[in-house]
Amino acid sequence: MRFIRLKVIVRKEFYHLIRDYRSLYLAFAIPLLLIILFGYALSFDVDNVGTVFVDHDKTELSHDFIRKLDASSYFNVTESLPRTRDAVDYLDHDKAKVAIVIPSDFMKSITADREIQLQVIIDASDPTSGNIILGYITSFIKQYNQQILVDFLNREGRDELNQPVDGRIRIWFNEDLESRNFIIPGIIAVIIMIVGAILTSLVIAREYENGTMETIKSMPVRAGELLLGKTIPYIILSLFQLFAVTAVAVYWFEIPFKGSLLLLFVATCLFMLSAMGIGLFISTIAATKQQAMMTAFFFVLPFFMLSGFIFPIANMPEAVQWLTYLNPLRFFLVIIRDIFLKGVGFDVLWPQCLALTILGAIVFTGAISRSKKRLD
Repeated sequence: MRFIRLKVIVRKEFYHLIRDYRSLYLAFAIPLLLIILFGYALSFDVDNVGTVFVDHDKTELSHDFIRKLDASSYFNVTESLPRTRDAVDYLDHDKAKVAIVIPSDFMKSITADREIQLQVIIDASDPTSGNIILGYITSFIKQYNQQILVDFLNREGRDELNQPVDGRIRIWFNEDLESRNFIIPGIIAVIIMIVGAILTSLVIAREYENGTMETIKSMPVRAGELLLGKTIPYIILSLFQLFAVTAVAVYWFEIPFKGSLLLLFVATCLFMLSAMGIGLFISTIAATKQQAMMTAFFFVLPFFMLSGFIFPIANMPEAVQWLTYLNPLRFFLVIIRDIFLKGVGFDVLWPQCLALTILGAIVFTGAISRSKKRLD
Protein backbone atom coordinates (compact mmCIF):
# COMPACT_ATOMS: atom_id res chain seq x y z
CA MET A 1 0.00 0.00 0.00
CA ARG A 2 1.44 3.34 -1.08
CA PHE A 3 0.56 6.50 0.84
CA ILE A 4 0.56 8.73 -2.28
CA ARG A 5 -2.17 6.68 -3.99
CA LEU A 6 -4.17 6.53 -0.76
CA LYS A 7 -3.89 10.31 -0.34
CA VAL A 8 -5.19 10.91 -3.85
CA ILE A 9 -8.24 8.70 -3.28
CA VAL A 10 -9.01 10.34 0.07
CA ARG A 11 -8.77 13.81 -1.50
CA LYS A 12 -11.00 12.75 -4.39
CA GLU A 13 -13.63 11.38 -1.98
CA PHE A 14 -13.55 14.57 0.11
CA TYR A 15 -14.15 16.64 -3.04
CA HIS A 16 -17.06 14.40 -3.90
CA LEU A 17 -18.55 14.84 -0.42
CA ILE A 18 -18.24 18.61 -0.61
CA ARG A 19 -19.97 18.73 -3.99
CA ASP A 20 -22.66 16.22 -2.96
CA TYR A 21 -24.82 18.36 -0.68
CA ARG A 22 -27.23 15.46 -0.14
CA SER A 23 -24.54 13.40 1.59
CA LEU A 24 -23.56 16.34 3.76
CA TYR A 25 -27.21 16.88 4.67
CA LEU A 26 -27.50 13.21 5.57
CA ALA A 27 -24.28 13.37 7.56
CA PHE A 28 -24.99 16.46 9.68
CA ALA A 29 -28.61 17.59 9.56
CA ILE A 30 -30.22 14.20 10.12
CA PRO A 31 -28.13 13.24 13.20
CA LEU A 32 -28.86 16.59 14.84
CA LEU A 33 -32.54 16.28 13.96
CA LEU A 34 -32.68 12.73 15.32
CA ILE A 35 -31.05 13.52 18.65
CA ILE A 36 -33.30 16.56 19.22
CA LEU A 37 -36.43 14.67 18.17
CA PHE A 38 -35.67 11.50 20.13
CA GLY A 39 -34.33 13.49 23.06
CA TYR A 40 -37.76 15.03 23.57
CA ALA A 41 -39.93 12.15 22.30
CA LEU A 42 -38.30 9.13 23.95
CA SER A 43 -38.76 9.00 27.70
CA PHE A 44 -39.54 6.35 30.28
CA ASP A 45 -40.81 8.98 32.71
CA VAL A 46 -44.56 9.16 33.28
CA ASP A 47 -45.92 12.51 34.50
CA ASN A 48 -49.38 14.07 34.82
CA VAL A 49 -51.19 10.75 34.62
CA GLY A 50 -54.83 11.38 33.72
CA THR A 51 -56.89 10.32 36.76
CA VAL A 52 -60.64 10.19 37.42
CA PHE A 53 -62.35 9.23 40.66
CA VAL A 54 -65.72 8.14 42.00
CA ASP A 55 -66.33 9.35 45.55
CA HIS A 56 -69.11 7.38 47.23
CA ASP A 57 -68.13 8.72 50.65
CA LYS A 58 -68.11 12.48 50.01
CA THR A 59 -66.54 13.30 53.35
CA GLU A 60 -63.73 15.60 54.38
CA LEU A 61 -61.27 12.70 54.49
CA SER A 62 -62.12 11.45 51.00
CA HIS A 63 -61.79 14.98 49.62
CA ASP A 64 -58.43 15.28 51.34
CA PHE A 65 -57.24 12.05 49.70
CA ILE A 66 -58.14 13.28 46.21
CA ARG A 67 -56.71 16.76 46.90
CA LYS A 68 -53.33 15.34 47.93
CA LEU A 69 -53.31 12.98 44.94
CA ASP A 70 -53.93 15.89 42.57
CA ALA A 71 -51.18 17.92 44.26
CA SER A 72 -48.66 15.26 43.25
CA SER A 73 -46.70 15.99 40.07
CA TYR A 74 -47.35 12.45 38.88
CA PHE A 75 -51.16 12.58 38.79
CA ASN A 76 -53.61 14.97 37.18
CA VAL A 77 -57.14 14.52 38.53
CA THR A 78 -59.46 15.59 35.72
CA GLU A 79 -62.98 14.43 36.59
CA SER A 80 -65.22 13.48 39.50
CA LEU A 81 -67.70 10.88 38.24
CA PRO A 82 -70.93 9.65 39.81
CA ARG A 83 -70.66 5.95 38.95
CA THR A 84 -67.96 3.30 38.58
CA ARG A 85 -69.35 2.49 35.15
CA ASP A 86 -68.50 6.03 34.03
CA ALA A 87 -64.91 5.63 35.23
CA VAL A 88 -64.58 2.40 33.26
CA ASP A 89 -65.90 4.24 30.20
CA TYR A 90 -63.15 6.84 30.60
CA LEU A 91 -60.53 4.07 30.62
CA ASP A 92 -62.10 2.36 27.60
CA HIS A 93 -61.98 5.56 25.55
CA ASP A 94 -58.41 6.41 26.69
CA LYS A 95 -59.56 9.58 28.45
CA ALA A 96 -57.76 8.54 31.65
CA LYS A 97 -55.10 6.08 32.77
CA VAL A 98 -56.20 5.66 36.39
CA ALA A 99 -59.62 5.40 38.00
CA ILE A 100 -60.06 5.50 41.79
CA VAL A 101 -63.26 4.37 43.49
CA ILE A 102 -63.65 5.53 47.11
CA PRO A 103 -66.15 3.37 49.08
CA SER A 104 -68.99 4.89 51.09
CA ASP A 105 -67.50 3.93 54.47
CA PHE A 106 -64.05 5.40 53.77
CA MET A 107 -63.92 7.94 56.63
CA LYS A 108 -65.89 5.79 59.09
CA SER A 109 -63.52 2.84 58.68
CA ILE A 110 -60.38 4.96 59.03
CA THR A 111 -61.59 6.73 62.18
CA ALA A 112 -62.62 3.36 63.62
CA ASP A 113 -59.11 1.95 62.88
CA ARG A 114 -60.48 -0.62 60.44
CA GLU A 115 -58.92 -1.65 57.17
CA ILE A 116 -60.58 -0.08 54.14
CA GLN A 117 -60.31 -1.36 50.57
CA LEU A 118 -59.76 1.35 48.01
CA GLN A 119 -60.33 0.33 44.39
CA VAL A 120 -57.68 1.53 41.95
CA ILE A 121 -58.02 0.64 38.25
CA ILE A 122 -54.97 1.17 36.02
CA ASP A 123 -54.87 1.07 32.23
CA ALA A 124 -51.94 -1.30 31.59
CA SER A 125 -52.39 -1.71 27.85
CA ASP A 126 -48.85 -0.33 27.79
CA PRO A 127 -47.22 -2.58 30.42
CA THR A 128 -44.21 -0.30 30.88
CA SER A 129 -46.33 2.73 31.73
CA GLY A 130 -48.70 0.54 33.73
CA ASN A 131 -45.88 -0.70 35.97
CA ILE A 132 -44.60 2.83 36.50
CA ILE A 133 -48.08 4.11 37.40
CA LEU A 134 -48.54 1.16 39.76
CA GLY A 135 -45.34 2.15 41.55
CA TYR A 136 -46.50 5.76 41.78
CA ILE A 137 -49.92 4.97 43.26
CA THR A 138 -48.49 2.36 45.64
CA SER A 139 -45.96 4.87 46.94
CA PHE A 140 -48.64 7.54 47.31
CA ILE A 141 -50.96 5.26 49.30
CA LYS A 142 -48.07 4.22 51.53
CA GLN A 143 -47.20 7.85 52.26
CA TYR A 144 -50.85 8.65 52.89
CA ASN A 145 -51.10 5.79 55.40
CA GLN A 146 -48.00 7.06 57.18
CA GLN A 147 -49.47 10.54 57.38
CA ILE A 148 -52.68 9.18 58.93
CA LEU A 149 -50.60 7.25 61.46
CA VAL A 150 -48.56 10.34 62.33
CA ASP A 151 -51.74 12.40 62.83
CA PHE A 152 -53.11 9.69 65.10
CA LEU A 153 -49.94 9.62 67.20
CA ASN A 154 -49.97 13.39 67.50
CA ARG A 155 -53.51 13.27 68.84
CA GLU A 156 -52.38 10.64 71.34
CA GLY A 157 -49.61 12.91 72.59
CA ARG A 158 -46.68 11.15 70.86
CA ASP A 159 -44.49 13.26 68.65
CA GLU A 160 -42.94 10.56 66.53
CA LEU A 161 -42.95 6.89 65.69
CA ASN A 162 -39.74 4.91 66.08
CA GLN A 163 -39.04 3.01 62.87
CA PRO A 164 -37.29 -0.39 63.24
CA VAL A 165 -35.39 0.14 59.97
CA ASP A 166 -34.11 3.53 58.85
CA GLY A 167 -33.03 3.27 55.22
CA ARG A 168 -30.55 5.96 54.22
CA ILE A 169 -30.86 5.85 50.43
CA ARG A 170 -28.33 7.47 48.11
CA ILE A 171 -28.81 7.53 44.35
CA TRP A 172 -25.67 7.41 42.21
CA PHE A 173 -24.96 8.18 38.55
CA ASN A 174 -28.45 9.55 37.78
CA GLU A 175 -29.42 11.45 40.90
CA ASP A 176 -32.64 12.93 39.46
CA LEU A 177 -33.78 9.55 38.07
CA GLU A 178 -34.39 11.08 34.65
CA SER A 179 -34.70 8.59 31.81
CA ARG A 180 -33.37 11.23 29.41
CA ASN A 181 -29.90 10.89 30.96
CA PHE A 182 -30.00 7.18 30.09
CA ILE A 183 -31.64 7.41 26.66
CA ILE A 184 -29.74 10.23 24.94
CA PRO A 185 -26.24 8.67 25.21
CA GLY A 186 -27.76 5.56 23.66
CA ILE A 187 -29.25 7.66 20.87
CA ILE A 188 -25.77 9.00 20.08
CA ALA A 189 -24.49 5.43 19.63
CA VAL A 190 -27.45 4.48 17.42
CA ILE A 191 -27.00 7.59 15.25
CA ILE A 192 -23.32 6.84 14.67
CA MET A 193 -24.23 3.25 13.77
CA ILE A 194 -27.00 4.21 11.35
CA VAL A 195 -25.26 7.08 9.57
CA GLY A 196 -21.89 5.32 9.43
CA ALA A 197 -23.30 2.12 7.94
CA ILE A 198 -25.55 3.93 5.45
CA LEU A 199 -22.93 6.35 4.15
CA THR A 200 -20.28 3.64 3.76
CA SER A 201 -22.75 1.33 2.02
CA LEU A 202 -22.95 3.87 -0.83
CA VAL A 203 -19.19 3.86 -1.49
CA ILE A 204 -19.08 1.17 -4.20
CA ALA A 205 -22.74 1.24 -5.25
CA ARG A 206 -22.45 4.93 -6.18
CA GLU A 207 -19.55 4.24 -8.56
CA TYR A 208 -21.43 1.43 -10.29
CA GLU A 209 -24.58 3.55 -10.57
CA ASN A 210 -22.67 6.51 -11.99
CA GLY A 211 -20.84 4.30 -14.47
CA THR A 212 -17.38 5.26 -13.20
CA MET A 213 -16.34 1.90 -11.78
CA GLU A 214 -14.68 0.75 -15.01
CA THR A 215 -12.55 3.89 -15.01
CA ILE A 216 -11.56 3.29 -11.39
CA LYS A 217 -10.63 -0.33 -12.16
CA SER A 218 -8.26 0.86 -14.87
CA MET A 219 -6.38 3.07 -12.39
CA PRO A 220 -3.06 1.80 -10.92
CA VAL A 221 -4.69 1.44 -7.48
CA ARG A 222 -5.13 -1.70 -5.44
CA ALA A 223 -8.56 -2.69 -4.18
CA GLY A 224 -7.53 -2.30 -0.54
CA GLU A 225 -6.17 1.19 -1.16
CA LEU A 226 -9.35 2.17 -2.97
CA LEU A 227 -11.64 0.95 -0.19
CA LEU A 228 -9.55 2.42 2.60
CA GLY A 229 -9.23 5.75 0.78
CA LYS A 230 -12.98 5.92 0.29
CA THR A 231 -13.66 4.97 3.91
CA ILE A 232 -11.30 7.41 5.67
CA PRO A 233 -13.37 10.54 4.83
CA TYR A 234 -16.46 8.91 6.32
CA ILE A 235 -14.56 7.99 9.47
CA ILE A 236 -13.52 11.63 9.88
CA LEU A 237 -17.08 12.71 9.12
CA SER A 238 -18.43 10.33 11.78
CA LEU A 239 -16.05 11.77 14.37
CA PHE A 240 -17.38 15.26 13.60
CA GLN A 241 -20.87 13.84 14.05
CA LEU A 242 -19.84 12.42 17.42
CA PHE A 243 -18.63 15.78 18.71
CA ALA A 244 -21.68 17.59 17.28
CA VAL A 245 -24.31 15.31 18.85
CA THR A 246 -22.32 15.09 22.09
CA ALA A 247 -22.31 18.90 22.29
CA VAL A 248 -26.09 18.91 21.76
CA ALA A 249 -26.54 16.30 24.47
CA VAL A 250 -24.37 18.14 27.01
CA TYR A 251 -25.27 21.78 26.32
CA TRP A 252 -28.83 21.49 25.00
CA PHE A 253 -30.25 18.61 27.04
CA GLU A 254 -27.81 19.12 29.93
CA ILE A 255 -26.82 15.46 30.08
CA PRO A 256 -23.96 15.03 32.56
CA PHE A 257 -20.64 14.06 31.00
CA LYS A 258 -18.43 12.67 33.77
CA GLY A 259 -15.86 10.63 31.85
CA SER A 260 -12.99 11.07 29.45
CA LEU A 261 -13.58 12.60 26.03
CA LEU A 262 -10.41 10.90 24.80
CA LEU A 263 -11.70 7.47 25.83
CA LEU A 264 -15.00 8.20 24.07
CA PHE A 265 -13.05 9.16 20.95
CA VAL A 266 -11.00 5.94 21.00
CA ALA A 267 -14.03 3.75 21.69
CA THR A 268 -15.92 5.42 18.85
CA CYS A 269 -13.07 4.68 16.45
CA LEU A 270 -13.18 1.01 17.49
CA PHE A 271 -16.94 0.95 17.06
CA MET A 272 -16.72 2.51 13.61
CA LEU A 273 -14.53 -0.38 12.45
CA SER A 274 -17.61 -2.57 12.74
CA ALA A 275 -20.09 0.04 11.45
CA MET A 276 -17.95 0.87 8.41
CA GLY A 277 -17.24 -2.82 7.85
CA ILE A 278 -20.97 -3.51 7.71
CA GLY A 279 -21.37 -0.66 5.23
CA LEU A 280 -18.56 -1.97 3.02
CA PHE A 281 -20.09 -5.44 3.09
CA ILE A 282 -23.44 -4.00 2.00
CA SER A 283 -21.73 -2.11 -0.82
CA THR A 284 -20.47 -5.42 -2.23
CA ILE A 285 -23.98 -6.86 -2.60
CA ALA A 286 -25.88 -3.75 -3.74
CA ALA A 287 -25.93 -2.56 -7.35
CA THR A 288 -27.60 0.82 -6.74
CA LYS A 289 -27.70 3.42 -3.98
CA GLN A 290 -31.34 2.65 -3.26
CA GLN A 291 -30.54 -1.02 -2.77
CA ALA A 292 -27.62 -0.11 -0.53
CA MET A 293 -29.75 2.11 1.71
CA MET A 294 -32.55 -0.45 2.01
CA THR A 295 -30.07 -3.21 2.81
CA ALA A 296 -28.36 -0.99 5.38
CA PHE A 297 -31.64 -0.45 7.21
CA PHE A 298 -32.26 -4.20 7.05
CA PHE A 299 -28.96 -4.81 8.84
CA VAL A 300 -29.23 -1.92 11.30
CA LEU A 301 -32.70 -2.78 12.64
CA PRO A 302 -31.71 -6.15 14.22
CA PHE A 303 -28.60 -4.54 15.69
CA PHE A 304 -30.80 -1.86 17.25
CA MET A 305 -33.37 -4.31 18.63
CA LEU A 306 -30.72 -6.63 20.11
CA SER A 307 -28.48 -3.94 21.60
CA GLY A 308 -30.27 -3.43 24.91
CA PHE A 309 -31.17 0.14 23.99
CA ILE A 310 -34.84 -0.35 24.86
CA PHE A 311 -35.31 -4.01 25.77
CA PRO A 312 -33.00 -5.36 28.51
CA ILE A 313 -30.82 -8.17 27.20
CA ALA A 314 -31.33 -10.10 30.45
CA ASN A 315 -35.05 -10.43 29.60
CA MET A 316 -34.37 -11.99 26.20
CA PRO A 317 -34.30 -15.77 25.59
CA GLU A 318 -30.94 -17.32 26.37
CA ALA A 319 -30.23 -18.17 22.73
CA VAL A 320 -30.86 -14.55 21.73
CA GLN A 321 -28.64 -13.33 24.57
CA TRP A 322 -25.73 -15.31 23.14
CA LEU A 323 -26.51 -13.85 19.71
CA THR A 324 -26.15 -10.30 21.07
CA TYR A 325 -22.43 -10.92 21.64
CA LEU A 326 -22.06 -10.55 17.86
CA ASN A 327 -23.62 -7.10 18.03
CA PRO A 328 -21.05 -4.28 18.35
CA LEU A 329 -23.77 -1.82 19.35
CA ARG A 330 -24.33 -3.81 22.55
CA PHE A 331 -20.78 -3.11 23.76
CA PHE A 332 -20.67 0.50 22.58
CA LEU A 333 -23.89 1.31 24.45
CA VAL A 334 -22.28 0.15 27.69
CA ILE A 335 -19.19 2.26 26.98
CA ILE A 336 -20.94 5.50 26.07
CA ARG A 337 -23.46 5.33 28.93
CA ASP A 338 -20.78 4.53 31.50
CA ILE A 339 -18.57 7.36 30.23
CA PHE A 340 -21.44 9.85 30.36
CA LEU A 341 -23.08 8.86 33.65
CA LYS A 342 -20.47 7.00 35.71
CA GLY A 343 -17.24 8.58 34.55
CA VAL A 344 -15.41 5.25 34.57
CA GLY A 345 -12.17 4.72 32.70
CA PHE A 346 -10.43 2.12 30.58
CA ASP A 347 -9.73 -0.05 33.63
CA VAL A 348 -13.48 -0.77 33.82
CA LEU A 349 -14.41 -0.65 30.13
CA TRP A 350 -11.53 -2.66 28.68
CA PRO A 351 -13.67 -5.83 28.12
CA GLN A 352 -16.09 -3.86 25.94
CA CYS A 353 -13.21 -2.16 24.09
CA LEU A 354 -11.58 -5.55 23.48
CA ALA A 355 -14.86 -6.97 22.15
CA LEU A 356 -15.23 -4.00 19.78
CA THR A 357 -11.65 -4.47 18.58
CA ILE A 358 -12.17 -8.16 17.81
CA LEU A 359 -15.55 -7.66 16.14
CA GLY A 360 -14.30 -4.66 14.18
CA ALA A 361 -11.23 -6.48 12.92
CA ILE A 362 -13.28 -9.49 11.81
CA VAL A 363 -16.04 -7.48 10.13
CA PHE A 364 -13.77 -4.93 8.45
CA THR A 365 -11.31 -7.55 7.20
CA GLY A 366 -14.13 -9.73 5.88
CA ALA A 367 -15.77 -6.78 4.15
CA ILE A 368 -12.50 -5.76 2.47
CA SER A 369 -11.84 -9.34 1.33
CA ARG A 370 -15.29 -9.57 -0.23
CA SER A 371 -14.92 -6.14 -1.79
CA LYS A 372 -11.62 -7.12 -3.39
CA LYS A 373 -13.33 -10.05 -5.14
CA ARG A 374 -15.84 -7.68 -6.64
CA LEU A 375 -13.33 -5.05 -7.65
CA ASP A 376 -10.55 -7.28 -9.00
